[in-house]
Amino acid sequence: MQRVHFASDHAGFELKEFLARAVKDLGHEVIDHGTFSKESCDYPVFAHKLCEAVEQDACPGILICGTGIGMSIAANRHPGIRAALCGTELHARLARRHNNANVLCLGSRVTGVELALAIMTAFLESSFENGRHQRRLDQLNIPCRGF
Repeated sequence: MQRVHFASDHAGFELKEFLARAVKDLGHEVIDHGTFSKESCDYPVFAHKLCEAVEQDACPGILICGTGIGMSIAANRHPGIRAALCGTELHARLARRHNNANVLCLGSRVTGVELALAIMTAFLESSFENGRHQRRLDQLNIPCRGF
């Protein structure tokens, strides 16, 4: 059993609820950082809450907004987060295997429920391959100076 953190804005609320139930049904623990309704809210607030928890807990997180773009931008501002906006199962598997992504971002307005479930499942079932990929991840922390 693993712990999985969830958060969404109002646009992603229904998909978050669906995916969180699916994760519980698989026997995992769900930590829900909100939002808790479809009332309009600001996605960065929930992205930051989830990312702080993922950085401390070292467990995966799932962020959902209308397109997934806003959540991924907000999440990647955290130094310990590697958030990936995924539209296919392959994206999700490779984000974990090659990029050691620890946060999956989804867009509720652009991804159907069944596809979102398949993407999330692929993300949670995959793990980092290390090796040559670690060298590349290490380079992400080097400031860009005339590459």
